[in-house]
Amino acid sequence: MLYLTYKSRNVTPWNKGKLIGQKLPLKLKEIWAIRVRLQLACKLRDLALFNLAIDSKLRCCDLVKLQVKDVAHGLQVSKRAIVMQQKTLKPVQFEITEQTRISIAHWIKRAELSNADYLFKSRCCKSLHLSTRQYAKIVKAWVASIGLDANEYGTHTMRRTKVSLIYRRTKNLRAIQLLLGHTKLESTVRYLGIEVDDALEMAEQTEV
Repeated sequence: MLYLTYKSRNVTPWNKGKLIGQKLPLKLKEIWAIRVRLQLACKLRDLALFNLAIDSKLRCCDLVKLQVKDVAHGLQVSKRAIVMQQKTLKPVQFEITEQTRISIAHWIKRAELSNADYLFKSRCCKSLHLSTRQYAKIVKAWVASIGLDANEYGTHTMRRTKVSLIYRRTKNLRAIQLLLGHTKLESTVRYLGIEVDDALEMAEQTEV
């Protein structure tokens, strides 16, 4: 059987010029830098989306499909929510912190959303809710606004950010597994990349 290389077929590799691998999580100071910029710009939708993305730790496909009723009753935003994951078809719970609840309530009021509405409607008439592609562009804009290289960050940045901070503080892998809705602990280990990070951290603390 004859296999043709990309070069012989004159096909450009899909990953040419792109950084491949896990996207970086945001650091605490970077979270606040983006949050403050959104507040100062009075971007209520983006602020609610940013805060909820970090708190929920949802995959982008689940985040963009959230309806008002998933997280609130009218303007009363819940402290906790539960949604069915599209990928695993299993439920996952997440917390909604006070500042996130406030930003969501402000957005619901401003956009005059009802319980049955998607929380983040698309501004494109072809879609009822924000698409994953649109969300990806928004994330890139967020990180670029504070001087970060947008190629190193993506939608999984938002999913990884809070659990990375929690792991650094607690080292509790089981808790992270539950928060991410992973069925296997090995998936959590790979997702966080903690084996490499922890090994490097120990090496940095060891002088020879």
